[in-house]
Amino acid sequence: MPETRRDPVILRGISSRAWEHPADRGALVALRELKGFDVVLRKLFSLLPERAIRLQYLGGSVRVDRHQYQSVHNAYLSVASVLDVPEPPELYVTQDPYLNGMTIGLDKPIIVINSAAVSQFDEAELRFLLGHELGHAQSGHALYKTMLSVLLALTGSVSWIPGGAIGLRLLIAALYEWDRKSELSADRAGLLAVQNPTVGIRQLAKLAGGGDLSEIDIAAFLEQAKEFEGGGDLRESFLKILMISHRTHDFPVERAAALNRWVTDGEYQDTLAGNYARREDDGDTNLTEEAKSAARHYRDEFNRSEDPLTKTLRKLKERVTPPSDN
Repeated sequence: MPETRRDPVILRGISSRAWEHPADRGALVALRELKGFDVVLRKLFSLLPERAIRLQYLGGSVRVDRHQYQSVHNAYLSVASVLDVPEPPELYVTQDPYLNGMTIGLDKPIIVINSAAVSQFDEAELRFLLGHELGHAQSGHALYKTMLSVLLALTGSVSWIPGGAIGLRLLIAALYEWDRKSELSADRAGLLAVQNPTVGIRQLAKLAGGGDLSEIDIAAFLEQAKEFEGGGDLRESFLKILMISHRTHDFPVERAAALNRWVTDGEYQDTLAGNYARREDDGDTNLTEEAKSAARHYRDEFNRSEDPLTKTLRKLKERVTPPSDN
């Protein structure tokens, strides 16, 4: 892995596009290109008052500021500085035994991290989590994650409509796929916040195995990810499809492998070197180009994958595709 920098690079003017996964970014641009889509969505979600969401945490959790959870507050300000976010969302700590956090809300999202994360993550791992959640906020993920939650609640209510449940389930399946990719985007934001790849992999290992890493080997954890992807036969491939289809997050080993690949492919170092998308150019994004980028990603993933089913499909493709004339 690349050498860690002691003083983090401040990523002035960085756009969320710099860390967004191609499939995530393509979907977001497509949704934003639908004129009035966000307006309709926000009107629909006005049935779930944003004020009520904030009040729930204001009344039942601890708001992080210079008086409460000061060490978390300082870490949060550090992360916001690195990602050049002058006004980060309100941050809360809520009592929960699971290592997790979330970004919720519509126009003014808030970030909530669980008490277990505060007690079990070290300072660098906590900054990775805070950068992850701040990445969600900057990318506007909260709105569409809320959309997924509402659609899941609607699944039963439209089952009586001919074809209604099928269409809704197809939309939900697509949103699940986007949601998983949005988590890969947020992992990249977390890494840019801490600028230490080992910290990111270590934090994901803790998500998988709990807070004690004294007997965990990061290299072995990444090898485990390779076995998860390529081990077994077609039965394992179909089982993984079933297991992942209704998950909002890829498995921790998959996320670790994806983050490590982003580092080794060079995009991470390019970003630290200043070669990144900037907010001032966000208005120039092109739907066609983002769609092509997403398509290239899926093509590259298909060609690279060691999954048994994907390898079988590649062989079939090679047999039916005529050789090109040189």
